[in-house]
Amino acid sequence: MSKCEHHSTGTTTREAGKMSVVTPAGATEVSTFLVRPPTARWLLVLGHGAGVPMRHPFMEGVADHLADRGIASFRYQFPYMEHRRRVPDRRPVLISAVRRAVDAAARVAANLPLLAGGKSLGGRMTSLAMAEEPRPDVRGIVFFGFPLHPARQPTTERAEHLALIQVPMLFLQGTRDDLADLARMRAVCKSLEPLSTLHVLEDADHSFNVLKRTGRTQEEIQGDLASAVDTWTRRLP
Repeated sequence: MSKCEHHSTGTTTREAGKMSVVTPAGATEVSTFLVRPPTARWLLVLGHGAGVPMRHPFMEGVADHLADRGIASFRYQFPYMEHRRRVPDRRPVLISAVRRAVDAAARVAANLPLLAGGKSLGGRMTSLAMAEEPRPDVRGIVFFGFPLHPARQPTTERAEHLALIQVPMLFLQGTRDDLADLARMRAVCKSLEPLSTLHVLEDADHSFNVLKRTGRTQEEIQGDLASAVDTWTRRLP
């Protein structure tokens, strides 16, 4: 990772950089961002969703709340998002980006145990990468809204590869998620036990937005997500 920005806010280090990803058109550089609190116990390699870049307020907020709980994060862009294209890259490119990000994270924080995952697309591409080519240095996978199926087309085919994964998995899912029917999600997690943990957020949709009548803020939701990750990590071997 080549450094292009480095500063500390209070006691948390924030470092922007670049990494190389191979695409059919050749190698391209994409942005990365490390957030590391001084008390970090884990480093989570965190991919963004299909329509939100790594510096989207949701991604920033989750990273900050994780840092408050001693979990560093290494965010990265997929090539299509880096180059402001609307259509995601093909699966091999996305999976290559996941692998490069894990490599880069392992270098910048070699003393921290690794987790990997992401928001929606980022989480699913992470699990596909780990199912195809397991990495012993990745000790768990975190899904911020696993995209189980297309909207209004409830199926479970997208989850079939999860049976190949041999590390603990945390699924953070909202009850109003149009891309993950909760009954089917519960069944998937049940089939993956004891490696799966499901944490349900009431009234949250796929973007973890909640109904106004709940009175809950995005910051509170992000804090709940980070707390769930923190609790889960404390049970990891």
